Amino acid sequence: MASFMPFSNKNLDIFLCVLRPTIVIVDELVDTLKHFSLFTETLGCIHSSIFKSIHGNMIIWYGAWIKRSSDNKELLHDALFTALANLQSMAILVDHHFMVVYGGKARDGSPAAKFSTGDNVCFSATRLLSNTKMKEQEFGYTCFSLFQSHFLKMDGTIAGVCLKCETRPIMVNFFVWKNLQSCYSFLLKNDLRETLQNWVPDATTFVTYDIFKVVYVSADNVSSPQYYPPHKLLENQEYDVFE
Repeated sequence: MASFMPFSNKNLDIFLCVLRPTIVIVDELVDTLKHFSLFTETLGCIHSSIFKSIHGNMIIWYGAWIKRSSDNKELLHDALFTALANLQSMAILVDHHFMVVYGGKARDGSPAAKFSTGDNVCFSATRLLSNTKMKEQEFGYTCFSLFQSHFLKMDGTIAGVCLKCETRPIMVNFFVWKNLQSCYSFLLKNDLRETLQNWVPDATTFVTYDIFKVVYVSADNVSSPQYYPPHKLLENQEYDVFE
């Protein structure tokens, strides 16, 4: 089965966690994160995925929850942070935030970016620096407009999603690719920072890219579950998450 990242912010809360492994055998961290995914299901996570950097030293854990109140989301964040502390002997927690979905595109008209274990994906992060005069909301809409204008020109993409960090002026683009060759070709030819500066000359940004392999989705089987500290189960709801 495939996992997915929605194109709407209406029904799902999206959480991204970035880790830098500190152990030699990175697969041990990946295996531990698989069990962490099982634990998050007790917190209402409806599906999760793990992305492993192909050329760098980075792991991204992605989880999605049915939309909840701000208080419940804060409680969920605290529970996730406490559980992630169990990984401190294996990795450095670089970043962890809930994300707001601005929108997305799919070649087949789907309402979400779908991906499975073994697929190639790419993340780009664009950060608005403190010395710019540009407003954060304007920055978000500009990045989303750029995402929309570029997607159809990006040969080899299956789907893409544009997101913004809830608490910081950081925009993230997520793309699912048909193959690595298409992704490399795009990255070699593309200069998103220069393009963004052309759109908004007074904006100061910092752009980074990384290519990842999907190494786990929550539909995959996981054996020998590990222990994570118990937390109060958070309220979950049943309805169509695509709407």
